[in-house]
Amino acid sequence: ELQCVGATTMNEYRKYIEKDAALERRFQTVKVDAPTVDEAIQILKGLRPKYEAHHKAKLTDEALETAVRFSDRYITGRFLPDKAIDVMDEAGARARINAMTRPPNVKEIEKEIEDIRLEKEAAIKAQDFEKAAALRDSEKQTKEKLDTILNKWREEREEKEVVVTADDMMHIISKVTGVPLQRMEQEETQKLLMMEAELKQRVIGQEEAVTAISKALRRSRADLKDPRRPIGSFVFLGPTGVGKTYLARTLAEFMFGDSDALIQIDMSEYMEKFTASRLIGSPPGYVGYEEGGQLSEAVRRRPYSVVLFDEIEKAHPDVMHLLLQILEEGKITDSLGRKIDFRNTIIIMTSNVGAELLKKQTVMGFGAPREGHDYESMRDKIMEETKRVFKPEFLNRLDETIVFHSLDKPHLMRIVDLEVAKVKARIKMKEIEIVLDTAAHEFVIEKGYDPNYGARPMRRAVERYLEDPLAEELLRGNVKAGDRVEVTAADGKLAFHVVEPHDSAVAPAS
Repeated sequence: ELQCVGATTMNEYRKYIEKDAALERRFQTVKVDAPTVDEAIQILKGLRPKYEAHHKAKLTDEALETAVRFSDRYITGRFLPDKAIDVMDEAGARARINAMTRPPNVKEIEKEIEDIRLEKEAAIKAQDFEKAAALRDSEKQTKEKLDTILNKWREEREEKEVVVTADDMMHIISKVTGVPLQRMEQEETQKLLMMEAELKQRVIGQEEAVTAISKALRRSRADLKDPRRPIGSFVFLGPTGVGKTYLARTLAEFMFGDSDALIQIDMSEYMEKFTASRLIGSPPGYVGYEEGGQLSEAVRRRPYSVVLFDEIEKAHPDVMHLLLQILEEGKITDSLGRKIDFRNTIIIMTSNVGAELLKKQTVMGFGAPREGHDYESMRDKIMEETKRVFKPEFLNRLDETIVFHSLDKPHLMRIVDLEVAKVKARIKMKEIEIVLDTAAHEFVIEKGYDPNYGARPMRRAVERYLEDPLAEELLRGNVKAGDRVEVTAADGKLAFHVVEPHDSAVAPAS
């Protein structure tokens, strides 16, 4: 008799064996499920002696538990115990390699030996045998010194016990997933606690939005968030040009040090019914089936990210249906059957729903508007409009719906300072310094002030009245590297006066 045991995946079994009824009947199928977390920990403890002997390192119980629990939570698309074993193996290898780092002075001594050898060869060629003999003795002594240091280091390395801790496991999982899991250092703790202050310096006049985002991120890093849902899900409402998209980009820069670390989906590209499939990939039989979806592929490759759905109200309703699963369960299945994990993303949606209502703020007589009361009434009207446009099941899954304030003149003055600072930073690369006086600042603010359109007219005013004339002066050669340019307002435009580095005289450039 022939005794045969086969092992295969469910997909392969269905493809090759199950469709052949005669072949299937001759085998008793035994379904092997992935072990639970507790079972996987016991499996790793059973494997521990072999891995400790292989890596010559001690694996603590806490490290094994961390490898299983964190790999189960953060590494998707693979199963226990396989992914936990890989983490344990890599952490052991990393700890051993770190312990094998040679003493820092070894490289210097090796260089010294090489220099002596070259000098000795030069002396032999010059037939200066007395010097060559002295250099030979010096080379021998230096080699003996190096051997002594290396032997002592090897003995200490063999005696020293290498211990793999939970931090080593978290470091490996962070490298694999991109999710920051290491225990927070004091510097990062302070950075998270001071997050609002830093973001408010760059995103002007939107305290509620900044506070909501900051709380969500702190909750995540303190490991208190719901592990099944995204870090945070927000809808930003309000008029155009008040910083909705800019806040998302600033947040990405704060988290990753790079403003491009943002998965931005422009929803105006998804206005038709058939375009919804582009987010998670085309179904089988359609063009682009194997290419994956624009959203699913981006998140699969960068699971710890800020995902921005810009101008969400423009998208087809079918797109909203896709988002429901992401917001509630923190995952979605793409067209290839892979689970895409959104649990470590911050999801931000922007919308101009009800923006017209914010423009209709009028004041009777000469009274100043009561900004707090006015904002509350406008917020209520915008929320009513939002409830009319979006379905209740969509709004109910969001963490927070935030209405942005319209920007007033003090806010826009601070925005001008930020825009001018960007120009100064760019031109400083050409070794040119520019200084704007009060009159120049007020001129730019006057030309760019439009409360209905937010910060964008201010940016255009800086381009038109500061950057364009300055570019012309650079091309004409009136402004050169090392110059200091003083900018003031005169005759309805900005005037540039160049102070040359070695000349205190002021020469008008325009």
